[in-house]
Amino acid sequence: MARGFDDDVILGKAYDGRLMRRMAVFVVPYWRQLALALALLFGAALTEIVPPLLVLQAIDGPISEGRLEGLWPIFALYVLVLVSNFALRYTHNYIINSAGQSVVMDLRKQLFQHLQRLSLSFHDRNPVGRLLTRITNDVDALNEFLTQGLVLILADLVTLLSIIGIMFFLNWRLALISLATLPVLMVIVAIYQRMMRATYRLVRERLATINAFLNEQISGVLVTQLFGREATSQRHFSGLSEAYLQANVRSLLIFAIFMPTVQLMAAIGTAAVLWGGGYGVMSGWASIGMLAAFVLYTERAFQPIRNLAERYTILQAAMASAERVVGVLDTTEEVRDPEQPVTLPLPVRGEIRLENVVFGYDPAEPVLKGISLHIPAGQAVAIVGATGAGKSSLVGLLARFYDVQGGRITLDGVDLRDLRQHELRQHIAAVPQDPVCFSGTIASNIRLHSTAIDDARVRWAAEMVNAATFIERLPRGYEHEVRERGANLSLGQRQLLAFARALAFNPEVLLILDEATSSVDTATEALIQDALERMLHGRTSIIIAHRLSTIRHVDRIIVLHQGRVVEDGTHDELLAQRGYYHRLYRLQFAEQGLGVAGH
Repeated sequence: MARGFDDDVILGKAYDGRLMRRMAVFVVPYWRQLALALALLFGAALTEIVPPLLVLQAIDGPISEGRLEGLWPIFALYVLVLVSNFALRYTHNYIINSAGQSVVMDLRKQLFQHLQRLSLSFHDRNPVGRLLTRITNDVDALNEFLTQGLVLILADLVTLLSIIGIMFFLNWRLALISLATLPVLMVIVAIYQRMMRATYRLVRERLATINAFLNEQISGVLVTQLFGREATSQRHFSGLSEAYLQANVRSLLIFAIFMPTVQLMAAIGTAAVLWGGGYGVMSGWASIGMLAAFVLYTERAFQPIRNLAERYTILQAAMASAERVVGVLDTTEEVRDPEQPVTLPLPVRGEIRLENVVFGYDPAEPVLKGISLHIPAGQAVAIVGATGAGKSSLVGLLARFYDVQGGRITLDGVDLRDLRQHELRQHIAAVPQDPVCFSGTIASNIRLHSTAIDDARVRWAAEMVNAATFIERLPRGYEHEVRERGANLSLGQRQLLAFARALAFNPEVLLILDEATSSVDTATEALIQDALERMLHGRTSIIIAHRLSTIRHVDRIIVLHQGRVVEDGTHDELLAQRGYYHRLYRLQFAEQGLGVAGH
């Protein structure tokens, strides 16, 4: 079940310079804020090495000499260093998180804009949940890496190197003793990272499996309840959750072993410093203050190492997220605007020609096989045929959701591929079988936030398609809130809204897709039929439908079979031929009680 989510568990290199260079494009505009944040963090890291030096000065100076009044300047300086560290870290956190949020906003906007530009074929291949994950979870992982990963890793490295440097500067013998356990700790960290890498992959795989199962079950809850499979689904989900729990427990177990191991190595290092430093004090090559400072430095040296190990998972998650985000950004549009676009001659009439059109979602298996048609401006045409005949594919080509692989399609004599997609779709409107509604109001669903469509035109469009009747009965009329996907509207009401939307944009070419009236009651169908007749008037219209009530008033019917035009004529002419349309009519339309007598 989770195989469709394999790309969600990508685990590349722990650090990939190529991906970071790609992501740097979004960071560069904020380089000043990031540079300031980095400088502040380095300042904060350096202030952390000062307190042990002050302890050294206090013990070897005023305390050993019995001059307690001499402690006050050191104490004041100690407090000043702590306050400075607080101020530096506070300012850093504010700046780095502000810059990080700006980077995230830019990246998310760029991803959304790119997804909207990508061709319909891309969205056909990629589930909505996966694309949402790219815009949300993966972008958030990159933000965490920027604000909590990369900069803090650099700061930890600066802190560690500064501590090592100051230790060797103060006393190279004690420095060697303090860092004697460091090589062993490095080996432990390497083993930990290797184990966490495998465990992290397992956690991500099992989480992807849960997400896939949840997506299926929530989308198909109607079927689950209808067939009484709730208990089975719950058992399956419990099993997946248990597997995910075990993967997380394994991760926690590794971490639970690692942290005490680091603490143990730190304790061993501290003990070695006390032993070696004690010997040094007695031998005269170290002082008590220096011994105290080295104890503090030893403990602080292990903290960046712990941090670096813990942030390895953040780094790994960021690389995986960056790879997926870059994969989306690198996906090119299959349908592109021409470099030198042509403008449609005005006024647009809506004359359509298909010249030997060949098309297939897989070019090796064409759906449309050499179709040639001429649809004069203003003519209403119905396209019928069995499932898989190529009806929807033909309409998708007319709206240029896909490009032909052979032949060409023209609008008023201009090849669709020579037009900007935006310009083409200003003159074409489509009404799908499952009408799409957005969260908002009735009015916003009709005008789609277009400033060119005022309230008067919204009301006119609704009245023309018989939608005004039900709209005006709603509590707030045109300002009535529409829930997500139009959940508080019936299918017929959503269909009428889709008609009103199409009419409000006043297209020269109207495409009515996939049996737009096939799932409504008789009364609503009568309203839709009346609306259709008004919409078809004066427009080039292409209707895909099986219901006779939808196509009886068209000027012409085109019959597709296995990707070819097999019949073309009026309803009566095609019935009289007693060919493919006649058989299709008997099979699919006779149950409407209209009969086929005399044919």
